[in-house]
Amino acid sequence: MLSELRVHATVAVKDLDRAQKFYAEKLGLLPYLDMPSGLMYEVGEGTHFLLFPTPSAGTAQNTVMGFTTPDIEAEVRNLRANGVVFEEYDYSTLKTENGIANTPVGKSAWFKDSEGNYIGLVEFAK
Repeated sequence: MLSELRVHATVAVKDLDRAQKFYAEKLGLLPYLDMPSGLMYEVGEGTHFLLFPTPSAGTAQNTVMGFTTPDIEAEVRNLRANGVVFEEYDYSTLKTENGIANTPVGKSAWFKDSEGNYIGLVEFAK
């Protein structure tokens, strides 16, 4: 049953070399598998994501991948130290302060990767 299976993200990129450099230098992530179809990464608890090249990359105006963290303030601080720029929002339904929003599920923050994809961080409420 699908409800019992792990999921992985598939992230479209226009320039695979540029994206690989961003994910390594800014996020500290290295691929474990280099395939003709893209780069596979392994992150926390054995989860995975794939960067794959396509000309339509970076057109999604929504979060394409999210990371769960127990301490969003520390993650934002560490990523900013690596040059990551966080999005700021000021809407009636979503407002960030120093890049972090309080949401019904907890605290969230978003940044764009080198290809224009929105990547999210979330610290779920306890």
